[in-house]
Amino acid sequence: MATMDQPITLDLPLDWPEPEPGCDVCTALAEQRANADGRGDRSAVTDCNVEIRNHTRRHRRRR
Repeated sequence: MATMDQPITLDLPLDWPEPEPGCDVCTALAEQRANADGRGDRSAVTDCNVEIRNHTRRHRRRR
């Protein structure tokens, strides 16, 4: 008799990355994220978190 493996769960990071101080792009994304959170739009919050995380990596590469 065959047994089934447990389901795989892929969790998204729930942390809120910090925007780079003084960056207009980071500031705009953080504002969009706050607005999305206020509406309860978790998908948009996650999208903004991904964009902030990717954008702040560019800041680090320039240093």
